Amino acid sequence: MTTPRQLQERRVARLFVLPALAGLFFFVLLPFVLAVMLSLTNLRLGSPLPLEYIGIEQYRRIFSDSAFLQALANNLLFALMVVPLQTGLALALALLINQPLRARVAFRTLFFMPVVFPLSLVAVVWVLLLAPGSQGLFNHVLEHISFGRWEPVDFLHNTAWALAAIALTSIWQGIGFQMVIFLAALQSIPDELYQAASVDGANRWQQLLFITLPQLRNALVFVVLVTTILSFRLFDQVQIMTQGGPQHATTTVMYEAVTTGFGSQQVARGAAITVVFFVIVLVLTALQRYFLKQEREVE
Repeated sequence: MTTPRQLQERRVARLFVLPALAGLFFFVLLPFVLAVMLSLTNLRLGSPLPLEYIGIEQYRRIFSDSAFLQALANNLLFALMVVPLQTGLALALALLINQPLRARVAFRTLFFMPVVFPLSLVAVVWVLLLAPGSQGLFNHVLEHISFGRWEPVDFLHNTAWALAAIALTSIWQGIGFQMVIFLAALQSIPDELYQAASVDGANRWQQLLFITLPQLRNALVFVVLVTTILSFRLFDQVQIMTQGGPQHATTTVMYEAVTTGFGSQQVARGAAITVVFFVIVLVLTALQRYFLKQEREVE
């Protein structure tokens, strides 16, 4: 039997949950429903044609469009570059900073600082660093260490280097966030496990393989999935550094959606691209939940 106090606690709980539910409805569910509805039409701003329902024609068009397929391939390639490198480097930094070092707090602050910088500022700074010729720091350093044999490269206007340059920028800017997650997970591992392993004769490498990494599984899955999702959300760096060029080498799904919907004013097509992006993120989130569920069942 429910007591009056329990009823009151439930009412208070609903009041606390209401703002979060309202935010999810107005900023996630409602925009997604509207995007789906728009993607099924031929809406284009400034067009004299009447608004018509065309079904899944927009989806058929985007998946037969080489520009969209190139953007999707660029996102996949970007994720393949960023996710393993950023995760591995963040884990290495977390393991290093977790040691009893002097000025450990200063190192943590230094590595985390790029995360709090505005992404637009980071992109502008890296444009200067990657500038062509001897004006850019990267070209200058590479020319110096190669004793003049390095031929200066215009990284951001070279189809072979542009996406890798943006990936390097993203890794530098976001590695501190993953480092903090790994650091928190490392500090939650019981010391008794390492003490028992030392008694059994396990060295540092064996402790890393058989204690640290298994204990970090949930954190690893979370970091990999979040980094992958952020890789598909890539837009700001592309907009500031390359504008999708050269020759669509850095065009991404989000950049294609924004330029299509607001630049070309093809609202329905842009909505269809965002729906595809939402489905991709949803699949990645479902994968994260599946792997975490499997981990709980094993435990």
